[in-house]
Amino acid sequence: MRVNKLATQFRSFSSYLLGSASSSQQQLRRNDSSGNWVQFARFSTTSTSDGGGSSQSDVIDLLQMRDFIMKVCGATQVYSEHVSQREQLRSLLRDSQDDLEARTISDSAATVTVPLSNPLFRERYLNTNGTIRYGHLLEELGGLAGYISYQHNSPTLSADGRSPYSMVTAMVDELILRNNNHIDTTCDIKMHGHVSWVGKSSLEITMYMSQREQMFLETQFLMVARDASGSKSAVVHPLKLTSDADRKMFESGAARKLLYQIETAKESLFSTPPTVDEMNLVHYMFLQTLSSTSKSFSSRILPENSVWMDSTKMKNAIVCFPQSRNVHNKVFGGFIMRMALELGWANAYSFTKKRPIPRAIDDIVFHAPVNIGALLLMSSQVCVVDPPYYLVRVRAEISNAKTGELTTSNVFHFTFESTPDEDPAEAEKIVPFVYPKTYGESMLYLDGRRRLAKQILRFKEEMEDI
Repeated sequence: MRVNKLATQFRSFSSYLLGSASSSQQQLRRNDSSGNWVQFARFSTTSTSDGGGSSQSDVIDLLQMRDFIMKVCGATQVYSEHVSQREQLRSLLRDSQDDLEARTISDSAATVTVPLSNPLFRERYLNTNGTIRYGHLLEELGGLAGYISYQHNSPTLSADGRSPYSMVTAMVDELILRNNNHIDTTCDIKMHGHVSWVGKSSLEITMYMSQREQMFLETQFLMVARDASGSKSAVVHPLKLTSDADRKMFESGAARKLLYQIETAKESLFSTPPTVDEMNLVHYMFLQTLSSTSKSFSSRILPENSVWMDSTKMKNAIVCFPQSRNVHNKVFGGFIMRMALELGWANAYSFTKKRPIPRAIDDIVFHAPVNIGALLLMSSQVCVVDPPYYLVRVRAEISNAKTGELTTSNVFHFTFESTPDEDPAEAEKIVPFVYPKTYGESMLYLDGRRRLAKQILRFKEEMEDI
């Protein structure tokens, strides 16, 4: 009953954010994050163009969200190698949560409009065939997570409005997409978010995206709080739970964090050998690629409608320019997510020769910050196929141009779907199977197989609940 539960959560959350409709717009020219002058729609109160006929003064636009983040971080509109010094604000931080005011979920809950109804704004979010660019939506989610994190801790502000905190994305929980191939690119999208769990120096932000009051995306971002210099952790405001629903949501957030720790420690193939069944599968696949006539382990052939995993690679090199910076003068995590998704999508398109539909994104962990001016290398590879679904793995590495040393920034796992237009049952004809050649590729295959199996099980459960 997962879908029904999520729909109920979405409706209950929306109920105190969304009200009756009345709109007031004014046009504002502003330089966007890509350096292009575009026309933004300023939604001072509400907008009816999302088709839902709902919103109130809690709804803000993307510019208001970005302006608030820049203000509390003391960031400037123009790039400078010197970040605003906020070390003197450390005295505003506290050593114990007992000294900080507890905040309710509604204190920092927010809804932000992505005004696709504005044709001058819309182009940034359009694909070449008129569908939505999900990578840009991921970028906006990163901004919303930061906005809510600072709002939750907003009582701790200096006289000039700057915050003593530096909020950083540590992890993105599984991102789920539903009915995403039916998004109307001429109607506004609403991003909804709220704090769902708080630790000592970290907090989880649950977010949804909707159009015409129909949710099509949900995820959680785990944010960590550092002091203004970013050198040490900072204690955040505790969360005040005012209802049984709040307490249940808080417990779910704690369970997700614990589950991630357990899975990382016990289920990673980097530390734990494959199961017996998995090793038998690898050996079976190996035997399928041997020639029956050569009697040689080195003579390899491909079964019908199959490709070698090594042939599914696609790479990209990105110079990280200042326009991709965040308020801390590092490369914005949302930008990295967008570039990874678009590389994975391009690889999926090349792999199947048909436009792929993004269905899910596995947990994303931010291992290392990326500096402005760095060379970011991204490599993608199709790891496993179970038609019509398949998983593309993208690894982002920071390259030290002077030493050649590579540092992993992120590893992404994207689940795509490709179905023939004529007969969905013929998916195997357009999605070839992949076969590993080496032991390392076999581990990638098994890791991807675990992830894809989990996603497919969820897809089936959702179909049963509809």
